[in-house]
Amino acid sequence: MQNDEMLARLVAQAEGDGADLVTLRAIVEEATDSGAKRVLDRLGLADPSAQDDIDDLRELLRAWRDAKASAWKAAITWAVRGVLALLLVSIAMRLGFGNLVA
Repeated sequence: MQNDEMLARLVAQAEGDGADLVTLRAIVEEATDSGAKRVLDRLGLADPSAQDDIDDLRELLRAWRDAKASAWKAAITWAVRGVLALLLVSIAMRLGFGNLVA
C-alpha cells in the first residue's frame, strides 16, 4: 500500500535524522490515513458505493424515527379521545341523561 510505504519511509527518516515537528506531523497524518482506510475496509465501507449505502441507512433511520413519533402521537390522541368520551358519558349519566346514552 502506498500509505504504508510512506509511513515506513517517514519512520525511517525520523530515526535517522531525529524527529522534527514536521516529520512527526507527517507520521501522524500517514498513520491516521492508513488506520482509517483499514477500519473502512473492515466495515465494508471502502467501496465507491459506500456513501450511497450510508445515505440509504440514514434515510431509513430518519423514516423509522418519524414513524415511531407518529405512532406515539396517534396512540396518545386516541387515549385522550377515549378518556374524554368516557368523561362525557359519565357526565351525561350523572345529569340523568342515562336513558339517552344506553
